[in-house]
Amino acid sequence: MVAYQALQDFIPLYPLYQLLFTDHGLSTSQISTLFVIWCAAGFVVEVPSGAWADSYSRRKLLVLGALIGAAGYAAWIVLPTYAGFALGFVLWGISSALISGTYEAFVYDELAARALTPRYATLLGRARSASFILNLAATALASPLFALGGYALAAAVSIASHLAQAVVAYTLPEAPRATVESEDATSRGAFVDYLAMLRSGLTEVLTTQTVRRAVVLAALVAGFLSFDEYFPLLAREIGTPTPIVPLLIAGTVAAQAIGGALAGPAYKLPAATFAGALGITAVLIATGALSRDAWGFLPIALGYGVMQLVIVVADARLQDAITGPARATVTSVAGLFSGIFAIAVYAGFALGSFWFTMSTLVAALTIPVLLTAFVVPAAMPAVKIDNADSNPLSKS
Repeated sequence: MVAYQALQDFIPLYPLYQLLFTDHGLSTSQISTLFVIWCAAGFVVEVPSGAWADSYSRRKLLVLGALIGAAGYAAWIVLPTYAGFALGFVLWGISSALISGTYEAFVYDELAARALTPRYATLLGRARSASFILNLAATALASPLFALGGYALAAAVSIASHLAQAVVAYTLPEAPRATVESEDATSRGAFVDYLAMLRSGLTEVLTTQTVRRAVVLAALVAGFLSFDEYFPLLAREIGTPTPIVPLLIAGTVAAQAIGGALAGPAYKLPAATFAGALGITAVLIATGALSRDAWGFLPIALGYGVMQLVIVVADARLQDAITGPARATVTSVAGLFSGIFAIAVYAGFALGSFWFTMSTLVAALTIPVLLTAFVVPAAMPAVKIDNADSNPLSKS
């Protein structure tokens, strides 16, 4: 499970693809519209894919998601035009939607089958940290790969990573899951199962206040990851040469790895602590962006690491709050609203780029981060009390 998450982020092309777009004549506004297309594709598929994951094999969906992601990166190199970039983002959006919710539900239910759900936050934090470590390695490799073979070589390694991710997913075990009971449960078809899971998940979100608030919070904090799509453009704005840009981005990735690793130990801290953490995040990122200097990426990295810790804890608290069988559907609802928020951010950058610098726009995005800090105490569910904390297996 950790290996699957890690390989998903071994993408040497990641710190370079915005520069690939600009080198092929795209403006900041056009790049932002591509980000909107990316989110819109995920928006359409997000919740239906969650219900599919609850009524079908999650392992097979994880395989499919990795393969579609590989096809998306290939499209950017084979068709280096606005249309080709848009196609790649559509495929990437579909891939992310298939994996989002599916992966978290898969991990949580596999732990539940072994009475180990209290370990979810720690395991998810480690998986996210492993993914950031490999992302850091990929970011470090981006410069030499670009020097050796340009964008094409960086893309080829990224595609190979996703193919390896699909192989890892194929080897994962999959425990039987609970189903939505009905009088004709034995005779209904797959489509009826799908609709039942979709209805079950949406009902839980709409009728359970704790779950509903947790979904909104998880969506908001995850949506703030849209910051990093503009970090390479911020680096270029301050005059950083293309081969050096990945090195600046590497700092944010390393900080996220540390933040994810600390999520397990921090999981049981009071919600007010995480509210304060988001406030600190806003100050650090705004300060770094407005410095208009390469050293500004240091506070940006620190802020991003703190935010990653909050994101993992918010997701873990959401998983604990879910009680129904449609876990992937509920998680995908959070992913859906996260996509809506990201679209708003990208649209703001697209319009704002006509009047403001990239540093000003990044700093402005910290305002909703600061506002979200005020709702954390009311929206974050309490720590789950579970007898499994004393289960000897949980310490193995």
